Amino acid sequence: MKENKETYRIIISGGGTGGHVYPAIAIARAWNEKYPESEVLFVGAEGKMEMQKVPEAGYKIEGLRIAGLQRRLTLENLWFPFKVLDSLQKAKKLIKNFNPHLVVGVGGYASGPVLFAAQRKKVPTLIQEQNSYAGLTNKVLAKNADTICVAYPDMDRYFPADKIRYTGNPVRKDILDITDKKERALKHFGLQASKPVILSIGGSLGARTLNQALLQHMKEFDKKGYQVLWQTGKFYHQEVSRKVTESGLKNIHPMEFIREMDLAYAAATLVISRSGALSVSELSLVGKPVIFIPSPNVAEDHQTKNAMAFVSQNAALLLKDSEAITNLAPMVHNLLQDPEKQQSLSDAIKTLAKPEAAKEIVHAMENLLT
Repeated sequence: MKENKETYRIIISGGGTGGHVYPAIAIARAWNEKYPESEVLFVGAEGKMEMQKVPEAGYKIEGLRIAGLQRRLTLENLWFPFKVLDSLQKAKKLIKNFNPHLVVGVGGYASGPVLFAAQRKKVPTLIQEQNSYAGLTNKVLAKNADTICVAYPDMDRYFPADKIRYTGNPVRKDILDITDKKERALKHFGLQASKPVILSIGGSLGARTLNQALLQHMKEFDKKGYQVLWQTGKFYHQEVSRKVTESGLKNIHPMEFIREMDLAYAAATLVISRSGALSVSELSLVGKPVIFIPSPNVAEDHQTKNAMAFVSQNAALLLKDSEAITNLAPMVHNLLQDPEKQQSLSDAIKTLAKPEAAKEIVHAMENLLT
């Protein structure tokens, strides 16, 4: 190493969604566990969730005015070039003033200007790509990046093979071991041990299709003795809670947001989920049977590609968003009636897990400082 471990200065840039922010925080924590005196600075986009979540995790963050182009013609798009130039200027100043030994980009708007500025200054850069496809920004930045940590095999379709490290996505520590938590989980959520538990998770804001499908079939699920632990998301919680209350169903448990995800996973018999990068990585570690319903409203249909990486290995089931309201109930019934299928899905998804992802990314970072 070039210097004593107490002197490392690391910038981690990017964010915008939990799929970028939470892995970034996990990387920072894994680095600080090994190098506790290091100074880690985050750089995010103003108005995005990282500006709240990163300080809550105990780290400093600087915000850039960067934003994405809207898909339709808006006044915001007229400001886009000016925001890019302003963000590049601020990124250059941050690189000069903070003088990092290494810059890590996790994707999201802020990642581009910061890695670009670092590469111009010959600062070592590492990209952490969470998805099974690579976005345009990371493909451009990869040409001058030193290392690219990926969560899926065969990413040399997008990146130079000699730069790729297959590390997986870092996830929250409490997810890593849920083996002995089931009894506590059932008690925490008020669930019965004798009945199957369907866990539905569609992100913190919620997934319209998942909520509509569960509303459509909740009476049927309740009648069959299934319990539903249901993260509705912020946008849909009020409506869903009202309809569940009016129905009088006792086995349906809507919650706006589930903070104790380790307990939710421990309680689950099967999981219904979107297939964002973070969710997919967590579910591979959890090892429960999963039905993925990819969001159709994402760039390059990357959630379907994430899910297919598991479906192709017989490690999960896939249900198209457009078919979910009609076909979710039959798929759930068939799976809950087939213990052998549940076990085979569970066994297969565990083989795709990368529980040491954060440590492997730290090791890749260390290699750039030798």
